[in-house]
Amino acid sequence: MATVTLTADNFDEVAQGDGIVLVDFWAEWCGPCKRFAPVFEKSAGKHDDIVFGKVDTEAQPELSERFGIASIPTLMAIRDGVIVFAEPGALPESVLENVIEQVRALDMEDVRRRAES
Repeated sequence: MATVTLTADNFDEVAQGDGIVLVDFWAEWCGPCKRFAPVFEKSAGKHDDIVFGKVDTEAQPELSERFGIASIPTLMAIRDGVIVFAEPGALPESVLENVIEQVRALDMEDVRRRAES
């Protein structure tokens, strides 16, 4: 599946649905972002059931501010509308695949229960 460009106009619609959404916060001038982009794209090609979205922090500063993005690239994982992971840094392919496995394995009822307490 190709990556989706996320903007302030479509972010909530994409992120609040069922399933997994991985979001790459990036900028054109960012060297580590450019190194992470092919890893993210490759993973998008392997996981048709996951939405892979990209937020250009220069074009969408309101989204960066909304989520407190202070360093890029930052990878955010959202499952069933709940942010379950957010970490800055260009992840190697093996680590990205591990994050995906962990997000898939989450017990979302338990995640919601913990978030409420």
